[in-house]
Amino acid sequence: MLIGDDVEIGAGTTIDRGALSDTVIGDGVKLDNQIQVGHNVRIGAHTAMAGCVGIAGSAVIGARCTFGGAAMILGHLHIADDVNVSAGTLVTKSIQAAGTYSGGVPFLEHASWLKNFARLRHLDAMADKIRVLEQRLAALEKKS
Repeated sequence: MLIGDDVEIGAGTTIDRGALSDTVIGDGVKLDNQIQVGHNVRIGAHTAMAGCVGIAGSAVIGARCTFGGAAMILGHLHIADDVNVSAGTLVTKSIQAAGTYSGGVPFLEHASWLKNFARLRHLDAMADKIRVLEQRLAALEKKS
């Protein structure tokens, strides 16, 4: 494990040793309390993470990034420099460009959540159907 200069590591934070390669924490990194850094993770210089962030093994995080509390980064992903991830966001694929990224859904009563997310899977198909219906309606209005 390699830890750079001027690194702050909060209480209860766990940094796994490297298994396939070193776990690397760059210079000036600030890790709040209760963070999990998986094996072989690389965190770029001057990145900051709020409490309860979880980083699965072999993720590579760029320099000058920020992660809000309870953000989760899946393993083997690459996060570009200058990325800001909002609190509670689940990062499921690599982020190639700098910017701010958010994800997450406020909680609902369970039955409502199930109903809404069953529909969410069909959102693209519904958007396509609406587009076709709008075109048909516009054509009918032209004929009138």
